[in-house]
Amino acid sequence: MPRHEFRPGRAVTGLVMLALAGGYAADAAGAWDASPQFFIALFCGGLWTAAWVTWIGYRIRRRRAARSASRESEAPPPSSSGSHAMR
Repeated sequence: MPRHEFRPGRAVTGLVMLALAGGYAADAAGAWDASPQFFIALFCGGLWTAAWVTWIGYRIRRRRAARSASRESEAPPPSSSGSHAMR
């Protein structure tokens, strides 16, 4: 059982930041010659993608919560199930 919710938007953001760090490290080491515009585009595009993934994940969690709430409201109340002793 997971201890926390999976947040895919944060995972995408982390991967984008790792890609940026790797790109900057390769550029600093001289292994790769990339222009600053590439890093700006990667940063902006990655954050845009992370925002969309976060929004989609939010909508999915919200829809699941609404479905489970509607199922709970259809079930009979626990007091009518006969599991409690009557006084």
